[in-house]
Amino acid sequence: MAITRINHFEAKAGSEQALFTFLQEVISVVKACDGCIDCVLLQGVDSTASLVIIEQWDSIDSHQKAASAIPKEKLQAAFSLFAKPASGSYFQEAN
Repeated sequence: MAITRINHFEAKAGSEQALFTFLQEVISVVKACDGCIDCVLLQGVDSTASLVIIEQWDSIDSHQKAASAIPKEKLQAAFSLFAKPASGSYFQEAN
C-alpha cells in the first residue's frame, strides 16, 4: 500500500521566494528516486511563506532512502530560510 508524506515549511520573512525555489529543486531530485509515485509543492493562498510538499511513495523505507539524494550542502543552506523547523508526517489510506 502506498504511503503519503506531508511536509510543512514556513519561510522567514523575505525568504519566501528563495525557499520556494529550493523546494522546487528538491522535488526534481525526489521525483527521480526509486519508489517515488508523485511529489507536489503547494504554496499557501493567504501566506506565501507557508509551503507544503505532498509526496506519495511505495514505502516509508523508499522515502527515507531518498532523503540522502538531496545534497547535504544545499540542505544546510536551506535551513537559514526557515522561520521554524520543518515538520512532516506519514499517512496511509484509511480502510
